[in-house]
Amino acid sequence: MADSVKVLDMSGKPGEAIDLPTAFSTSLRPDLVQRAWWILHSHGIQPYGRDPMAGERTTAETGNPPTGRGVSRIPRVKGAGSGRSGQAGGVASTVKGRLPHPPRSEKVIYRKINVKERKLALNTAIAFTADAAAVSWRGHKTGKLKFPIVVSDDLEALEKTSALEAFLADLGLAEELSRIYGGVKRRSGTARMRGRTTRKKVGPLIVVSNDRGVGKAAASIPGIEVVPVDSLGVLPLAPGGVAGRLTIWTASAIAVLGSRSAKEGMKVEA
Repeated sequence: MADSVKVLDMSGKPGEAIDLPTAFSTSLRPDLVQRAWWILHSHGIQPYGRDPMAGERTTAETGNPPTGRGVSRIPRVKGAGSGRSGQAGGVASTVKGRLPHPPRSEKVIYRKINVKERKLALNTAIAFTADAAAVSWRGHKTGKLKFPIVVSDDLEALEKTSALEAFLADLGLAEELSRIYGGVKRRSGTARMRGRTTRKKVGPLIVVSNDRGVGKAAASIPGIEVVPVDSLGVLPLAPGGVAGRLTIWTASAIAVLGSRSAKEGMKVEA
């Protein structure tokens, strides 16, 4: 891959060339990106579980001894005169009984990852954004764009959704806009009842050094995210653990990434 790239202006025309950080030359490791994504994804999962006594608040007993009565040896609800009397209960596979292996809130969901492994996963996820084949394989419609996509810092100051849409169209992503706008699907059933009413396609990721309004402009476009370079991680770069998201970098974000790579030693060889 080239060590430099030309910065595109707001009309999509190439301008001056800037050097790329060493992270863009990292070897491509899709397995490492997927592993890191699952580990980091676990940090946002809320523990859940059943009431430990669910299905066991009953008077059901098997009798002592539980044999010689001509009935199945299963706990029966004590008492008489009600419809529940004599029915099986207190064990799994019975009406109003407990679950055999319910989820437990004390289960450890949080997973850990080594520092060097996380840095290498981030570097290879960044390198995937410069691979045209990986971006196309994810389903993005990029036309004849060259990767990585680095644009002028004027992008950070856009405050109107219409202005951002016009910029993406001038950049050659009109077909990508149609894809994400047409990918919004309404869901039904349990998901919709729990607030997850729509399903959206993953759109471009815009990496900036200073959000001066573009985050507000992108909020109304489904699937587009704006992330400061200081908060960049594997989760936004590889949604679902699949690397190669269409990423638009600003020139200042590339500069910050380069300085951070040199300062923290982000370049880790595979």
